[in-house]
Amino acid sequence: MAVPRDPQSNTSSSPMHAHTNQQPSPNHGSQAYLRTKVMTASPAELRLMLLDGAIRFAEQARRGYEEREFERAYDGTTKAQNILLELTNSLRHDQAPELCERLSALYTYLYRSLVEASMTRDTAQVDEVIALLRFERETWQMCLDKLVSENRHAADGSGATMAAAAGMGPGVNPTTTTTAPARGSLSVRG
Repeated sequence: MAVPRDPQSNTSSSPMHAHTNQQPSPNHGSQAYLRTKVMTASPAELRLMLLDGAIRFAEQARRGYEEREFERAYDGTTKAQNILLELTNSLRHDQAPELCERLSALYTYLYRSLVEASMTRDTAQVDEVIALLRFERETWQMCLDKLVSENRHAADGSGATMAAAAGMGPGVNPTTTTTAPARGSLSVRG
């Protein structure tokens, strides 16, 4: 049996070739923007983006539990946990060992809380995780703001312990440093 050909092109109209006529998804532009933003962000900005993503996905998990949409809750929980693992793995223990140990303990606690919340479907535990993530994000933002201010006043960059723990060296402006993520592409979208 012959497969009919499309007179406008050299491809057949069989289902096997249907993929050649697909249009880009409506999210294609926003995905390209996010990819560019991630690939050009400094380590400090990446950490902030990861915290934002963890908060967003933990909130998604909470809504899933409230609305008894457990697939949505599972998806949000899993993505938040993956971000917490990335935050833990990206700590630079050689730069600030004591701070990194504390942050690692915090991220481990948050990860375990999400595991327990997923077993019990307890929104109170997810609320605690969200509150701690928001506090961590605010703290990190204050550190970045202070670093920017210090870097404007002095080029030596002393006192940049949190930035060093996140992979930034002394005297680095956290809003202008460009680096690619250490592993694959990061995804913080829902």
